Amino acid sequence: MNHRGGGARGAAARVLVRVWSSDAFAAAALDAELSRSGDMDVRDARLATELVYGVLRTQGALEARLAALTSKGKLNIDSPAVRAHLLIGAYAICFLDRIPAFAAVSEAVGAIRGEGDARTGSFANAVLRKLAAEVDEKGRPSVMEMASASAPGWLRGALRRSIGRSGAEAYLSAGPVPPPIGLSLLLGEDRAAWLERLRAAAPEGTFEPGHASPRAILVRGAGDVRRLPGAGDAWIVQEEGAQVVALALGAKRGEHVLDACAGRGNKTWLLAQEVGPEGAVDAADLFESKLVKLREGAAGRGVRKTYAVDWSQGAGEVPGEYDRVLVDAPCSGVGTLRRRPEIALRRTPEDVKRLSELQIAIARSAATRVKDGGRLVLAVCSVLREEAEEAVETLVKEPVGGVGLEAAEIGVEAIRGIAGEGVTQFRLLPHVNGTDGYFVAGFVVRRVR
Repeated sequence: MNHRGGGARGAAARVLVRVWSSDAFAAAALDAELSRSGDMDVRDARLATELVYGVLRTQGALEARLAALTSKGKLNIDSPAVRAHLLIGAYAICFLDRIPAFAAVSEAVGAIRGEGDARTGSFANAVLRKLAAEVDEKGRPSVMEMASASAPGWLRGALRRSIGRSGAEAYLSAGPVPPPIGLSLLLGEDRAAWLERLRAAAPEGTFEPGHASPRAILVRGAGDVRRLPGAGDAWIVQEEGAQVVALALGAKRGEHVLDACAGRGNKTWLLAQEVGPEGAVDAADLFESKLVKLREGAAGRGVRKTYAVDWSQGAGEVPGEYDRVLVDAPCSGVGTLRRRPEIALRRTPEDVKRLSELQIAIARSAATRVKDGGRLVLAVCSVLREEAEEAVETLVKEPVGGVGLEAAEIGVEAIRGIAGEGVTQFRLLPHVNGTDGYFVAGFVVRRVR
């Protein structure tokens, strides 16, 4: 096996070990690994990326297939490093037709023996050769089917209840993986002109207009986008679906709005442009450290005040009488499976229930800061019913603390193609919209006397 393959596979294995052993996010661990490997060229980096995301998406099915080829029907591998190299070899055999099967086997076995485990190396050699022979006889499996089959049973069931059986299969196998980087243009910037300028600045990359957000540019293969012209001034990095969520609030010039779960402020940045200098945007979050980042970044230039608040315990010092409040609530993150496949391995049904209850509590507290007749938008980066329709049903059931929520049309012209006429709630789906998965619901707030 050439040095190029070994380097990429070694990097991918180290990332997988970090994901499994220390609950690291794959994207962050991969970025750190590629940064440390300063001499790794673009092709190596792309292969490492494909191996990390591919193994994480299909590992359940890969492990089952390998186990079926053993004498006892079990893998029984305790070492994360050995497991990583074995699954990388299996993934290459099953899905990477540009890599000969014998080379994939040789590389994996050599790496496993390099871990000081000659016996497991012999085992890996035998089982991977059996897999290669099976693939040669029956053909390569579908990565889409393997990705779907690898999802935990509870998640497959929850998705089927939420978006139907065929929708669940399409959702779990949606690509591309990882998805492109999204850029969000400043209000008034010419997207066509920026596409031309960015393509000239990074001809090795691809730049395409988004479909869900009128401000989105989607980027692939351009390296560190923060080094491109306009970064932080004419545009920021923001996933396209997140742009739609912010636009769904329908903020208007001169209004006072609140980004109730602002994080580091990407949606706050967009909202500040919508209300203009005549209006005002405040930002709140549970973590003061995130608000510090917000104030230091592009969003800080358009924010009036920030508030550290635990909405699950009340509204803290956040003032009332906002025209509109955006609640982009903490959630299971199931909507980010294309960029964070490890989430499927970490979440449980109990997590979804707990987070749904938290979303409801946050929305109710934030609603007390909205003026009578004002609007609230609740969004989650999830498509599960428990965090979507069921949460809405609970919120509109009856007033709490003198504040009631009524479902209201979202009706924002900029996203009319997604949230059509009369729509009070909608989903964004990766296999339909090309974005991360989201659920968005609109409400009007009523004070009950």
